[in-house]
Amino acid sequence: MLVQTSTTWVCSVAVSTVWTTPESVREIDQPGIDNPVLINKWIEAMTHKELLDLCDDNRVQTQLLFGEPVIVEEIVGDWAKVICTWQASKKHEHGYPGWVPLSQLKELPRISDFGYAKVRIPKVQLWTLDRKPKLVVPFNTILPVIDSNSSFTMVHTPLGDLLVWSEHVEISPGIESFIERSGAEIVSCASTFLELPYFWGGMSPYGFDCSGLTYNMYKAHGYFIPRDAGDQATKGIKVDMTDKSNWELGDLLFFATVGKESVRHVGIYYGNGQMIHSPSTGLSVEIIELEGTKYVDELVGVRRYARVEENA
Repeated sequence: MLVQTSTTWVCSVAVSTVWTTPESVREIDQPGIDNPVLINKWIEAMTHKELLDLCDDNRVQTQLLFGEPVIVEEIVGDWAKVICTWQASKKHEHGYPGWVPLSQLKELPRISDFGYAKVRIPKVQLWTLDRKPKLVVPFNTILPVIDSNSSFTMVHTPLGDLLVWSEHVEISPGIESFIERSGAEIVSCASTFLELPYFWGGMSPYGFDCSGLTYNMYKAHGYFIPRDAGDQATKGIKVDMTDKSNWELGDLLFFATVGKESVRHVGIYYGNGQMIHSPSTGLSVEIIELEGTKYVDELVGVRRYARVEENA
């Protein structure tokens, strides 16, 4: 469930990484904490070992998208301790906690808006009011609407009022009022990210981790589910994992290392005994046959969040 807060602090870069502590940042991570952020440069510069280190040394927690609100709990030097209120987590009652460079946040005055616009394609250009390119923002970015017509939608952003092509966004009267679409539509959308490299903590089309993929596919289709796989496995509707005939497109499949209880991985049921998922560092979003893989023995749960098509 989303928490309504009085915060006016929002992410002011295309994608901001949320760190475990300010000390988690390494020298190589500088492009990822700058403003403007240089996500591609940062990711491409890292070796496989340096990418693994983001997880193995517990450096990164999650990511924020442009305009996403946070509660600022504390400011220490150039860093802010935040709660990501759109990302439900057992780590904090109000959302996902962590640290963000203060330069990647901005405090905005409240405005009267006409709803919200959500980006529907992997990346979209935002334009100034005189039609000059301003910033590229990622899939699932949600911004307050000021005005809209068949060509352009004007949105309120940390960089001022900007324009986006109306065909590239979905408009809703409220954050939790976007149309709830079917599991089949979720699967279809996930397929557009095939071969996108895995990125620990990733929440954008620059790289998803396993639960970042599932969270964002559901967010794109009208559902705010918990951020992490372990939390996702405790919500939604429980489905009998022993009877695949009951599984529906879009159901979430959860996995744990044999002999252990904690969920370590999540994927989306693709139908026909297949799963689409973001596997691990060094691999990319893929569709696999479950039969004959380690996932058969590691399956510990199936959960349903999306509505099912009546004629499915």
